[in-house]
Amino acid sequence: MGQGLWRVVRNQQLQQEYSEQCYLTRERSRRMAAAASTVDPLSHRRHCQSTDIYQLLRARKGKEERGFIDLEMLPPELSITILSYLNATDLCLASCVWQGLGNDEYLWQGLCKSTWGHCSIYNRRLPPDFSYRRLYMQLDEGSLTFNANPQEGMEYFLSKGILSDHAAEVAKFIFYTRTLNWKMLRIYLDERRDVLDELVTLHNFSNQFLPNALRDFFRHIHAPEERGEYLETLITKFSHRFCTCNPALMRELGLSPDAVYVLCYSLILLSIDLSSPHVKNKMSKREFIRNTRRAAQSVSDDFVGHLYDNIYLIGHVAA
Repeated sequence: MGQGLWRVVRNQQLQQEYSEQCYLTRERSRRMAAAASTVDPLSHRRHCQSTDIYQLLRARKGKEERGFIDLEMLPPELSITILSYLNATDLCLASCVWQGLGNDEYLWQGLCKSTWGHCSIYNRRLPPDFSYRRLYMQLDEGSLTFNANPQEGMEYFLSKGILSDHAAEVAKFIFYTRTLNWKMLRIYLDERRDVLDELVTLHNFSNQFLPNALRDFFRHIHAPEERGEYLETLITKFSHRFCTCNPALMRELGLSPDAVYVLCYSLILLSIDLSSPHVKNKMSKREFIRNTRRAAQSVSDDFVGHLYDNIYLIGHVAA
């Protein structure tokens, strides 16, 4: 009997709370509708754009109009970040859904420059009918062509006026582009040593530890899988660039480009030795110092020891 009475009282309390909540919801909706009728449309739109992003992502159309999230309500930076993960085909499909974004030239300009950071056409006076959307499609087509055939891909960029036929311009395009296949890029740079020279000068190794600078170098210019003339060329160019960027350090340590060349080769061999599963007897720190000092006598034991510690803790310099 007591439990039955308690349930009745509890149900009455829940019904009262529900009724109050419904009344507050209706009252809040009525006041917002009344306020919206007196607010200037432009200020109302700005207020909507400043709404919490989480609420925007949860917003949907009615069941009869159910569709995609309206990216036009998001900040432009967030829209560019989201759309930058799509390829050209997906972007064309997305532009059919979000027609406002599909016709926004500032959006396509941001997508072009976030993927292809430098193009000669960016610095020219553009004609009135120029379209960054069309440029994006051309850049994407050229990149796909380059990844299949480097020479044809570069000829495509030149024929469309996207790049100037100068080694410095081509090097900047390669340096600031993240869609080119590294294997095809290695083939192209092996044939275009003038572009390779300009590409090396774009690196700044000031105040960098030698192994870290070498990793940064091989991150943009991938090392070949086998030893040979091309690898020797890369290390030689890196050594001269590293000395140019750190003249005070070279004087302090008594290093020359030839000594840096020897150290780089030693670091590559040590990286292979420590990372390869086929090498059972790993090179010790004492052995590395002894072998390196034989080739570069001007280098101190402490400096060579720090080189070994860096490879041992961080890993391969050309991975």
